[in-house]
Amino acid sequence: MARLENLLGAWSLTVADRMAAAGRETGLAASDQAAVVTLLAHPDRTVSWLGEVLALTSSGVTRLVDRLVAAGWVVRSPGEDARQRRLRLTEVGEDLAQRVVDARGATLADCLAPLDDRTRGQLERALDRLLGSSTEALPVAMRTCRLCDRTACRAEGNDCPLDHTKGEDER
Repeated sequence: MARLENLLGAWSLTVADRMAAAGRETGLAASDQAAVVTLLAHPDRTVSWLGEVLALTSSGVTRLVDRLVAAGWVVRSPGEDARQRRLRLTEVGEDLAQRVVDARGATLADCLAPLDDRTRGQLERALDRLLGSSTEALPVAMRTCRLCDRTACRAEGNDCPLDHTKGEDER
């Protein structure tokens, strides 16, 4: 292993650990965080769609949704047929999801604080390229973006580097 790869691995774990800690401060389990942030970006999706994005079994996503509904963060509505249910965050759920996004953003800003503007720009371009080549499968791309702040990713006329997530709202 080269030094670059080793440093990237160590830094990735540091960032992941910091983000996990920030998420725990919201009082939510990791799967709950991912669910509410995903539903914030994609309201009115089916339970099965959410399960696919979060890589959960049918029973796992059912338990997750039951927990979110019981907490008052999500409501179910009829889907296209009797077997489907669509999910939407309540106002309280939207506020909670935004708290998760904000905590993640503050943590990431802190992680990048040692970098000057020039270095930040270089890193942004490198990460855009790396992330853009990381997957070609829509479910994997959606899983990658499960905690993303969509407005930040698409700021200043940019698109998500995962090209196949473009137009995802129409799916």
